[in-house]
Amino acid sequence: MKPITLQEVALACGGELHGDPQLQITSIVTDSRKAGEGALFAAIKGARADGHRFIPMTVEQGAVCVLCEEAPAVDTPYILVDSTLVALKGIAEYYRSLFSIPFIGITGSVGKTSTKEFISAVLAQKYKVHKTAGNFNNELGVPLTLFGLEEDHEVAVIEMGISGFGEMTRLSKMVRPDISVITNIGECHLENLGDRDGVLKAKTEMFTYLNENGTIILCHDDDKLSTVTNYNGIKPIFYGTGDDEYRAENIVEKGLDGIACTLIHHARMDDPVEDLRIEVTIPTMGRHNVLNALCAMAVGVRLGLSADQIKRGIESFENVGSRNRVIKNDRYTIIDDCYNANPVSTKAGLNTLSALSGRRVAVLGDMKELGKDELALHHSVGAYAKEVGIDALIAVGPLSKATAEGYGDNAHYFEDVDGCIAQINDILHFGDTILVKASHSMHFEKIVEAITQEEG
Repeated sequence: MKPITLQEVALACGGELHGDPQLQITSIVTDSRKAGEGALFAAIKGARADGHRFIPMTVEQGAVCVLCEEAPAVDTPYILVDSTLVALKGIAEYYRSLFSIPFIGITGSVGKTSTKEFISAVLAQKYKVHKTAGNFNNELGVPLTLFGLEEDHEVAVIEMGISGFGEMTRLSKMVRPDISVITNIGECHLENLGDRDGVLKAKTEMFTYLNENGTIILCHDDDKLSTVTNYNGIKPIFYGTGDDEYRAENIVEKGLDGIACTLIHHARMDDPVEDLRIEVTIPTMGRHNVLNALCAMAVGVRLGLSADQIKRGIESFENVGSRNRVIKNDRYTIIDDCYNANPVSTKAGLNTLSALSGRRVAVLGDMKELGKDELALHHSVGAYAKEVGIDALIAVGPLSKATAEGYGDNAHYFEDVDGCIAQINDILHFGDTILVKASHSMHFEKIVEAITQEEG
């Protein structure tokens, strides 16, 4: 983090400063264990713990100042605010204003993290990239991501996730993207957003604080995104599998070895960039990753990368966490994709699984926050698994009973993860390829652990 003074911090968040205004901080943290020399510790009142309790510990560790809602009981500089969370957003907005580098904002119902990694891998061939780590993509995570910017960073790739209306506007106000990317509009957070039209409305709030000379990049394959024709005179750049500005040809799926294809940029009349054809092998399976690679190509072209740099970046892509991670042991091949799930991403995973050889098994769990149609949506996923030829289905969780019913005969159903773990190895066969996918709160990593343990 660039050093900033307590006076700058207090002015940015409208807080009441108690201490030397010229003292400088070099980090802002919400985890008391990370509040060392030069840190500003932001004390947050959470559901499980109140950060104000840890203020004395952070002072002992060398924290310069505390951002808090109550005056601390120990002698230390502090900034008093009504809401620490709101204050962090104000500070983040100010801190972002200190940088003139390109900012890329990424959102979407499915694939935003993978797309972020593709874009970052491409841009890293020319620039020093700062990107969102883990799932720091919400109204707390985005400020913390921005505070990680250093003076030598040359581009920032910021993932932005929401669950309700107004959130994306607040995120966009902090990030102020120069390039806005939306991957798709799916059936997620419907409890708050109602339907896919609501999702579209909420996601496109990102444009509210887009640079007036900025760029919008959208997936044309998505029926909702394809209706976005312009925003304040900015015409979107589209990528997709049709006759789009960025498109792919000669797509050959190579199973666990990835996907070979030709990525094409067909320049618009007003585009100074020349046409491009790039032969690549995308080092991860799943046809949807062709779209992710096209999106990364589009961002790379806008930021001046060469065809060779784009090719090297795409071919250096690596999955993060439990996202399409392939694990092999002496019995099975496991596709660990249990970080999160909704109907769109789960059907994409089933497509990937269906293209592989051998006996294919899907272990699917509850998909959360789908609103009033949640059972119908689970049923549709089960029916889709049968339609694309998945050989066996194991459904886990109260909502997933509908998934099993959608699949029909030969589906296996368990009420909870422990019940599944107790019997899953009796259901699986030697040599099976297994997709494991559910919403994060289902803790399907326990199932992955159970089936990846070596025998003996």
